[in-house]
Amino acid sequence: MSVDSSAKVTIGDLEIEIKRKQIKNIHLSVLPPNGHVRLSVPENTSDHAIRLAIVNKLRWIKQQQADFAAQPRQACRQMVSGESHYVWGRCYRLDVQIGAGKHSVKVKNTNRLELKVTPNTSTENRVKLLNRFYRGEVHQALDKLLPFWEKRTGVKAAQIGVKRMKTKWGSCNVNAQRLWINSELAKKPPECLEYILVHEMVHLLERHHNERFKSHMDQFMPNWRERRSLLNSLPLAYEDWSY
Repeated sequence: MSVDSSAKVTIGDLEIEIKRKQIKNIHLSVLPPNGHVRLSVPENTSDHAIRLAIVNKLRWIKQQQADFAAQPRQACRQMVSGESHYVWGRCYRLDVQIGAGKHSVKVKNTNRLELKVTPNTSTENRVKLLNRFYRGEVHQALDKLLPFWEKRTGVKAAQIGVKRMKTKWGSCNVNAQRLWINSELAKKPPECLEYILVHEMVHLLERHHNERFKSHMDQFMPNWRERRSLLNSLPLAYEDWSY
């Protein structure tokens, strides 16, 4: 094992990024799409403790990386008619309509996703329009889900935002009582969004993924493990994400 100045630890062919932060506990992540490994540790964590944390989880790390490698990948998006795009777990064919007027994205019939753009709209801006559509879809879904889950869990966040995130489906700032939900969930079946929402709400009751956290999840959403497995089995986004 070697530790270099770039805060990375190497064990055999496995490279782990080490991030020292103002946190209380060690947190290990294996991130999509390529299984990048990140270990976040309290600032005063010893090298010995870092080594132990990695060695004790080597089998789990390798399994997570194998799972990512086995997942299907979406093709690179060119935003032209005929491409396949997903909305709430269903596949739609993109239909690009070019003309004057306001840009828009709409689901048409049962198999068509219509993208209206003006001439010379770049691929980048077409992607931005689609991402804005997904963000709006998640906002609308949350408006319907929140009243039920706030009542069921007894939890109400101070703020819930939606944004596109590359390494997390959701996040929770316990101190600020603020949740973030990934707009990419609009591509997945609705039960995946619901699972992530409840997962992040439960973090307001229990910060860590411990037995108390799992007990709350079992109480509020008994089939949460099945929903998690469904989310993890679906195609990854086409980007080669960096960290």
